[in-house]
Amino acid sequence: MRVSNLLRRKPPVPTTHLLPTGPVTLDESYALCKEFNKRHGTTYYWSTKVLPRVKQHHVHALYAFARYADDIVDEIESQGGRDVPTEVRASTLKDFGDRFFDDLDAGKSNDPVLKAVVHTVRAFDIDVSAFERFLRSMTMDLTIESYETWDDLLVYMDGSAAVIGEMMLPILEPSDYDVALPHARDLGNAFQLTNFLRDIDEDLDRGRQYVPLEDSRKFGADLTERRVTPEFVELMRFEIERCRALYRSAEIGVSMLPDRSAKCVDAALTLYGRILDKIEARQYDVFESRASVSTVEK
Repeated sequence: MRVSNLLRRKPPVPTTHLLPTGPVTLDESYALCKEFNKRHGTTYYWSTKVLPRVKQHHVHALYAFARYADDIVDEIESQGGRDVPTEVRASTLKDFGDRFFDDLDAGKSNDPVLKAVVHTVRAFDIDVSAFERFLRSMTMDLTIESYETWDDLLVYMDGSAAVIGEMMLPILEPSDYDVALPHARDLGNAFQLTNFLRDIDEDLDRGRQYVPLEDSRKFGADLTERRVTPEFVELMRFEIERCRALYRSAEIGVSMLPDRSAKCVDAALTLYGRILDKIEARQYDVFESRASVSTVEK
């Protein structure tokens, strides 16, 4: 009997359990966001090091916002490993979103994470609709377990991934925002699809399947069997090529960024792209262990 990878590997402490109980200064809020990024998103964290220091903390703030919401959706009670009821997570996520938009309207926040996020959003005039769409997709994760087609999945990814590119773009300052925008969205989707392919096993443990069902049927692959069959290999080859096409589009956008911003995004793009190489090198076996890029490589 196969032992779940989630049980084999001790998960990191959720972001929601690391928050200070008292008030924090703006500098402390940004420092907290940086710690979340360093703890949970090492690829993004090390790539951010290439940015000018004056911009790094803004990227950390956006990451912390996304991490905080994602942890609410996937929260597991520390005692007994029981799932927090869906309705409780939905209510908590709604409260988090309401608090963010209220604080954004007020121009300030007393929340230890949102204090930095509100400051970043207002400093760069980031489109508020991106956060609305992001929270919409996080809400979808509470009840939707799979997606029939690639187009259906793209609706979810618009809020879970493409909007991250949109949020980042004002900070990166491309030469032409409108031209760079679709490539930034493609990069967000490329990162997300890479995660989906790497984390098939973990997502199944959570009762989710992000690989489109239509694609699984096309290649005759049943992901729930958790076996590297010839049909599964062909499915993975198809999805990896789809993902690499998104990365190729993203590379066009990188050329529109100033030097330091371009180096930051190119570093993240290169490191995340190597995850696909790792999957291929292990003959597409994403069930036995998690494909990752070592800290030394990063």
